[in-house]
Amino acid sequence: MEIVEYKAKYKEDVKNILVELQEYIVSIDHWHLNIITPDYRKKYFEKTIKNCSVIFLAIEEEKVIGLICGNLIKYDKYDLCDYTCPKTGHIEELIVSKNTRNKGVGQLLLNKMEYYFKSIGCEYCHIDVFEPNEIGKNFYLKNNYTTRMRSLSKKL
Repeated sequence: MEIVEYKAKYKEDVKNILVELQEYIVSIDHWHLNIITPDYRKKYFEKTIKNCSVIFLAIEEEKVIGLICGNLIKYDKYDLCDYTCPKTGHIEELIVSKNTRNKGVGQLLLNKMEYYFKSIGCEYCHIDVFEPNEIGKNFYLKNNYTTRMRSLSKKL
């Protein structure tokens, strides 16, 4: 297994693994708000490629078995009014194919992204995790991430 930067030859595999993540999110969404539309595979891939400045892939036997996407958080003049705005990387997605989970792939991808962020001068790394995703939350807590803010919702 190797970790490489995104290459277009892996486009279809990346689309598949993005769908796999959404299928998991849909399955744990007790409010049934998350869905997969017929054009999800194409549109979410386009969004990911457009909005992520770096994408690393875990490749095994020429197949994508995991991916991590990231960006730098962009601050504006209003953020500076009440925040010190340290250079911070944001993980947009971290996905490991269900057939290869619990084999250290997610850890390797996370380490690669953290190393990348640190190499470009980031002081922090941030990720949002869907609240019902206990597996994801536990993974990040195990890797010394901490809850700094919590978004609360109420069904009316």
